[in-house]
Amino acid sequence: MAKNDFSAEVAENYEQKCLCVLVLDISGSMNEIVDNTGTVDTGKTIFVDGKTYNVVEGGISKLDNLNEGLRAFYDEIEKDDTTSQRLELSVVTFNDFVTTIQEPALVSNCHVPELMADGDTALVDAVYEAIDMVAARKKWYKTTNQPYYRPWIILMTDGEPNEGQDIQNLAQRIKQDTADKRYEFLPIGVDNANMSILQSIQGNIPAMKLKGAKFSSFFKWLSASMGTVVTADEGQKVDLSNGASDWMDSFTI
Repeated sequence: MAKNDFSAEVAENYEQKCLCVLVLDISGSMNEIVDNTGTVDTGKTIFVDGKTYNVVEGGISKLDNLNEGLRAFYDEIEKDDTTSQRLELSVVTFNDFVTTIQEPALVSNCHVPELMADGDTALVDAVYEAIDMVAARKKWYKTTNQPYYRPWIILMTDGEPNEGQDIQNLAQRIKQDTADKRYEFLPIGVDNANMSILQSIQGNIPAMKLKGAKFSSFFKWLSASMGTVVTADEGQKVDLSNGASDWMDSFTI
């Protein structure tokens, strides 16, 4: 089967669908320790993703928090009868390479990914992969006569794109696509993310910064927000601000 070809897939139900594509940075810097409790310094250093880090044993990393947040997100979606039948999840990861580790599917057909981090940051390629997936999935919805809400692409990164990645063209593409209401794009900066780059590629929704390492708070907000989206009436404006202050750094408001 060709990439992003869903033509052989049969719809499980004919509820109105909403696709949420998580585009997640798993570059080496995501292994950075954010909770030093119980850590032991090995005396070694490592150069990863453009920076030098001290190597320690133990502690909790940004990646640990991301994995925990993802597990809670999947659990919350599965517990809601309506959202679990309407929200389709997909996960695209990026470091040196872009990998679709979860094709679009209802949460009952998904396995919670256990992410591992290494390498650099092919951010631009990953976002284009998500955009292509959204277009292909919308085509499948139409072919199978499934109504759908506007899809969401959620980008989370703690760095900036590798050299040579064309941010300007991506920014133009996102601005045009979101103006045309093809999808919603939400860029989230983690820790040392280059917020000016994320702001340059934002669409209708401003780039936001995660407060500390509050991945769990973010995914709790996201599951509640997606639940609101998939129960809204056609054309209804929805307020997604409730709970955002729990994870969002104040400077981005």
